[in-house]
Amino acid sequence: MSDSLRDQLLGLGFKPAPKPERPAPQKSGKKPGGHAPARPDARKGKPAPHGQRPHGGKPAPHGQRPQHGAGHGKREREDIDLAKAYAIRAQREKDERIAAEAAKQEEARKRREARAKLAELVKDKELNDPAAEIARHFPYGGKIKRIYVNEAQLKALNAGELGVLQMDGRYLLVDAALLAQAEEVFAPALALKVDPNAPPEADPYADPMYQVPDDLVW
Repeated sequence: MSDSLRDQLLGLGFKPAPKPERPAPQKSGKKPGGHAPARPDARKGKPAPHGQRPHGGKPAPHGQRPQHGAGHGKREREDIDLAKAYAIRAQREKDERIAAEAAKQEEARKRREARAKLAELVKDKELNDPAAEIARHFPYGGKIKRIYVNEAQLKALNAGELGVLQMDGRYLLVDAALLAQAEEVFAPALALKVDPNAPPEADPYADPMYQVPDDLVW
């Protein structure tokens, strides 16, 4: 278009056509003679500065790598120590149970041997009278027991000259000397040993007039 025609059109109010915009030159990112720098992954965000942990963690000391597994290792050591403590306690409890059972068996063995020795000691030496009709009551094992004696035996029993032993569910009347020996062999078998110097109220069953009803005797 000539300048004169352009001027005429401008004079009539026409505006000149806008010039087309030139595209901005794209940056290749390449340096002369090198490769383009790698772009950070958008999903991972910006790379952390040197010596700094990602996600806002405290920066590690210069020249030292962050100890990512320190907390995990500490927990593992604590778990191992706890497991050892449980194992030690379980073993100790097991040893205690074994020791208690062994002591129980040993005690039972001693009782069996003592009873056998006592049975041999009092064999054919009991003084029970089959015709006796006087019931002599006495406490034994938390219950009221009785043995039948005659009048002479009752006096001797209350005077401490006789005593009563429990053998296999039976109550045997024996003299004081044998009673003392039996007490040394197996004291739990001693059912009645009267102290002649004790006051009368100490043995409320010494007088046969104070009879105990049959339904109170076990």
